[in-house]
Amino acid sequence: MSVPLDRLYNHIDSLCDHDVIIYRFFPHGSKKLSDLKMLQSWNWFEYMTRPLAIFHDQEPLDYDLYSQQEVLATIECYGLPAVMQDIAKHTHLRGVTSGILGVCDKSIIVHSEQNSSEIQKYEHNDFVGVYWWSHAAIARDWFRYAEHDPNLTFRHNRSHKDFLIYNRAWQGTREYRLKFAELLVQADLIKDCNTKFSATDNQQYYSQHQFVNPQFQVSTALENYIPTNNHDASASADYDSNDYQTSNIEVVLETLFDDTRWHLTEKSLRPIAVGKPFLLMSTPGSLKYLRSYGFETFAPLIDESYDSIVDPVDRMQAVIKEMQRISQLGASAKTALYQELNNIAARNKQRFFSRAWQDQIFAELKTNLEEKINYLNNNCVGAKFWKQANPEPAQRLVGIKTAVGNEIEQFSQWMKSKGL
Repeated sequence: MSVPLDRLYNHIDSLCDHDVIIYRFFPHGSKKLSDLKMLQSWNWFEYMTRPLAIFHDQEPLDYDLYSQQEVLATIECYGLPAVMQDIAKHTHLRGVTSGILGVCDKSIIVHSEQNSSEIQKYEHNDFVGVYWWSHAAIARDWFRYAEHDPNLTFRHNRSHKDFLIYNRAWQGTREYRLKFAELLVQADLIKDCNTKFSATDNQQYYSQHQFVNPQFQVSTALENYIPTNNHDASASADYDSNDYQTSNIEVVLETLFDDTRWHLTEKSLRPIAVGKPFLLMSTPGSLKYLRSYGFETFAPLIDESYDSIVDPVDRMQAVIKEMQRISQLGASAKTALYQELNNIAARNKQRFFSRAWQDQIFAELKTNLEEKINYLNNNCVGAKFWKQANPEPAQRLVGIKTAVGNEIEQFSQWMKSKGL
């Protein structure tokens, strides 16, 4: 599925008056260093003087993913001189960008998570963090037809499943999904769920998976109880109106669960966009995070105390317990419950498609980004890494913002003579 997110990044570029050099991963969603590309071309002087912003705003941050060896292997392909390679390998993500040439000792890392120890790692290593909820803007685009879809009018029917659960990928931070699937089986909830399961992820069978958290180990043959999921990764960028018509509550399995960060993706926003109530399998405090953006959650109709439980297995079991309670309600009690839940979900949908909410998202980004651009422009102490390589030209680099005429040309000629 082609997702033209560069239109989004060009809009962001215009929001900040083109005052920053934007890098983003392309194709979108990649985390490969070789896929970190400049959004648009700049001239040499602009490379040297403008702050750099790397948009790592779709996937969770993972500072330790990028080693010096990987940075060096990436830039060796560019044919940079040895002195540049030595500088670049100490600058993490900046090493594969134009940022190592400029007057700013630090670069901006634009991310989509709060309460994050990962952003602290970046900020301790020559980055300044800028938060924005990128998935809010992305989901508003991906699910735009849901605002007008006539198939998203919900009435409770006894033949409907109580719960809708999308469960595809389970590697990396998603490994908890295997344990959750097993708990569903053990609680005899599969019969109440519209759900499927993929026994393989990235060509690995789930029984061969090496768990980071041993609490998530499973011993149940899940494929014997749950139908096979054959969807690909692009499925989360769309919605199936039939799934929502025949299910009453979505149980959202987010990317992060066994973590402290708040990083909600389009998965959490999809039930909101289609006007469906939900339980949220995410990190502690994620429901509070949603409420901070003006959305309603479903307490006391749904017991949402799971959102404050720190232990991941205990949090899963609390969700399972609430699912069991709902599934065991009598027919009239269920009808009444779903009517009240759908009233809340309808208000959330109205909020999701409101201009006020989208304006809030972009205003927050503009404010956060401009603050850090101004900080970098006012605190350009100048080319720390260049000073290590060659102090004399580095002193001239510090003054480049005020240099005019021959001074710029002389420095340019020096750079060219060094092959830089």
